[in-house]
Amino acid sequence: MNHTTEDNIAVKKNTSSRIHEVDFNNLVFGKTFTDHMFECDYKDGAWSQPVIRPFGPLTISPAAKVFHYGQAVFEGMKAYKDDQGDVFLFRPEENFKRINTSAKRLAIPEFPRHLFFEALHKLMELDREWIKPGAGNSLYIRPFVMATEAGVSASPSTEYKFMILLCPVNAYYTGDVKVVIAEKYSRSANGGVGYAKAAGNYGAQFYPTNLAREKGFQQVIWTDANTHEYLEEAGTMNVFFRINDTLITAPTGDRILDGVTRKSVIALAKRDGITVEERPLSVTELVNASKDGSLKEIFGSGTAAVISPVSAFGYKEDVYDIAKVADSYAVRFKKALNDIQYNRSEDPFGWRYKI
Repeated sequence: MNHTTEDNIAVKKNTSSRIHEVDFNNLVFGKTFTDHMFECDYKDGAWSQPVIRPFGPLTISPAAKVFHYGQAVFEGMKAYKDDQGDVFLFRPEENFKRINTSAKRLAIPEFPRHLFFEALHKLMELDREWIKPGAGNSLYIRPFVMATEAGVSASPSTEYKFMILLCPVNAYYTGDVKVVIAEKYSRSANGGVGYAKAAGNYGAQFYPTNLAREKGFQQVIWTDANTHEYLEEAGTMNVFFRINDTLITAPTGDRILDGVTRKSVIALAKRDGITVEERPLSVTELVNASKDGSLKEIFGSGTAAVISPVSAFGYKEDVYDIAKVADSYAVRFKKALNDIQYNRSEDPFGWRYKI
């Protein structure tokens, strides 16, 4: 897939790059930013002249509604560079659709497609050298939009700022993770904003995740808000369970994020003839599968980590270890996804988007 850019975006180039100050072998995820960022304001019912300018602070009123009512949504996507120096995005159309789906749920105006893709192209061209080739290296792309109207009345903002930031990153997780199954706290509920990438969804997860870490777990597997009987997501990722040779994951809906990596894993599994069930999976079924040996794997999927294997899960003071299997689905799918993302294999799905 290719895209021809127009010339709707003003560009103010950074006169002095910071790239030579960066140790690309020792990056802390999401802490280092490239030379440029994209910015576009919404006022008087329309998106105004967009601009790409040097990365730097914003001036914003302390009364901006994002601070008081949490009107903010975001996306996470990546750019990859192959061994020939070509740059690719992975399924960017899905990210564009989802940020507008999220925006609509939070009463935020949708962003135009042509500006979204033109911004990505121009940013990639300007900061191309920040994208390093090699396994695990990528450029994390963070589009987001926030309410900027000054005022503390409880109503939707009339002004917004859409931005895109770029972060060079290494692999997000380097090992397996231990998770604990939520028995009290919930990530989302029916009719809520669980399917949106709303900033508040993630802020609300931090406290129960901290509690889990105090007990030696890295993440939480969230359960349904009504009964805490059914497994939904793992931390900030979608989650898959392999029972025997069947792959099970929660169905999307009000409570579950429609993950780009999630749907890619499902497509790869079906291509390989693996049975996939998108259905509610109960904690009882999971525990029983662990006890009788039919539980082979648990792994999370998401843009940051791609695939994150789970080595053990905790529930009601018990810990259930998961032994490694020789024919790991997690290993298979991560390799298949990385091979497409880094242009090391054919792309039969048309997911790779060349810049």
